[in-house]
Amino acid sequence: MKKLTMIALLAGFMTVSLTSCRDQSKTEELVEEMEDKGAEIKVKEDKIKMETEDEKVKIKTDDDGDVKIKQKDKD
Repeated sequence: MKKLTMIALLAGFMTVSLTSCRDQSKTEELVEEMEDKGAEIKVKEDKIKMETEDEKVKIKTDDDGDVKIKQKDKD
């Protein structure tokens, strides 16, 4: 029973850590993509705003550590 509990805890920990890494890598990938496009980048404490001639991207981290990404094409 103790071994089963340890396996369940380890699986839960791995799931959380892998999900966290995926969010971070997606954010980094988006920032690099916008840099390559020559975007104007503004960094604040919990926000990153990037803007090119064609699109706007906002990345915000809230108090809980959740990352929200908004991406808009300029029309």
